[in-house]
Amino acid sequence: MITPHQVIVRPIVTEKSNDLVSANNQYVFEVHKDANKIEIRSAVEMVFGVRVQAVRTQMVRSDLRRVGRFYGRKPAWKKAIVTLHAEDSIDLYGEES
Repeated sequence: MITPHQVIVRPIVTEKSNDLVSANNQYVFEVHKDANKIEIRSAVEMVFGVRVQAVRTQMVRSDLRRVGRFYGRKPAWKKAIVTLHAEDSIDLYGEES
């Protein structure tokens, strides 16, 4: 059994994810590969104390990289886009006290 802190690997903080936060109250997380939408929903609600309306997931494929003459792969990972209730928010930067 995966604990809620193991389900959420890290938040994804990019320009596109910040636009999702401001426009649609959606947050993007890297999650455990084996986690399903129900586990992701309960983990976000438990860890951050918010109400989740919807969860969308996608698998990010592994990427071929080259350094000089050597080739390697970056690992595949799972992304979750979590839509929160209109009155809730998550403080990813630690600005609120």
